[in-house]
Amino acid sequence: MVANVLFELISVSILILVLAILLDVIVGDPSPNYPTKLKYRLHPTVWMGDYTKALERHLKHPNPRREKFYGVLLGLAVILTFSVPVFLGLWAVLTYLPAVWSWLGIIVYAVIGVILLKFTICIKLETDWAKAAAKAIRENDLEEARKYAHFSRRDSSKLIGAQISSAVIESMAENLIDFKLSPISAYAYFGVTGAVAFRAVNTLDGMVGFKTKEHINTGWFSANLDTVINYVPTRLASLLIVVAAAILGEDWRSSWRIAKRDHAKTPSRNHGWPMGAMAGALRVQLEKPGQYVLGDAVEELSADKILRALRIRDVTIVLWVLLSLPVLILVRLYVFPF
Repeated sequence: MVANVLFELISVSILILVLAILLDVIVGDPSPNYPTKLKYRLHPTVWMGDYTKALERHLKHPNPRREKFYGVLLGLAVILTFSVPVFLGLWAVLTYLPAVWSWLGIIVYAVIGVILLKFTICIKLETDWAKAAAKAIRENDLEEARKYAHFSRRDSSKLIGAQISSAVIESMAENLIDFKLSPISAYAYFGVTGAVAFRAVNTLDGMVGFKTKEHINTGWFSANLDTVINYVPTRLASLLIVVAAAILGEDWRSSWRIAKRDHAKTPSRNHGWPMGAMAGALRVQLEKPGQYVLGDAVEELSADKILRALRIRDVTIVLWVLLSLPVLILVRLYVFPF
């Protein structure tokens, strides 16, 4: 009986992961280029961002130490506000619905789990933008291509083709961790609740984790928590990018060499690893003017490099999922995280 329950639990957990990824690949996320549209405003990540901004306004203080303490409260409040209801809700589904009909609880749990996990992952939107940017660059429509440098957090109004390619590839490598690999790992270790908690941490970092006068104190906890959580995933991801490059016939030796050599050049302690690995694999130089230069300009940045980066990204995701499955199975055998 216990063995059957564990088998069902593991099977459903794997199914949730696979279906959540497929759902995102098919449906995707609403574009942030249209922030007033209802489907964008209804996305849970947007709720997290709005909630963070609303709370931070009330946590300012002239004393830096007091403001840092309030920053800890801000981070914990946002994480708990979104993760605790998920845990309690899924626990209630599996605790009380089986009393009515055992399969009803499993089905409802799976459906809710797939939808919530999907919201923590972003693959299709980035894929669509990367392909659109590559197409526009090929057609020399730079005005159109500049629309897809959004994720790179830089002024794209004067970027030329090679610079747009660099911005898109850099974003792809950085977002590989934040919007794909780390949520999958969080789910493997801590279930749907863990993935939602990670998305809250990452959203906090994106909203307040900047060394500006406005956020340096209230955002220090969120920024450092995001760095700690992603410390191992970023380094493991760079290794998998090297493996993916080898599988696809890209320059895997250069991928590892550049990752080791250039990872410390970025302001982030983490994201230099996957960006350096990607630059080396593609044999290109990635640059954010005034901040960093990664890789060697052995080959020119082009639209084709964006598409090749996409292939490396996709293979890396598949490898990550395969590595996550044993962790997921072992955790479910001994712990039941919601």
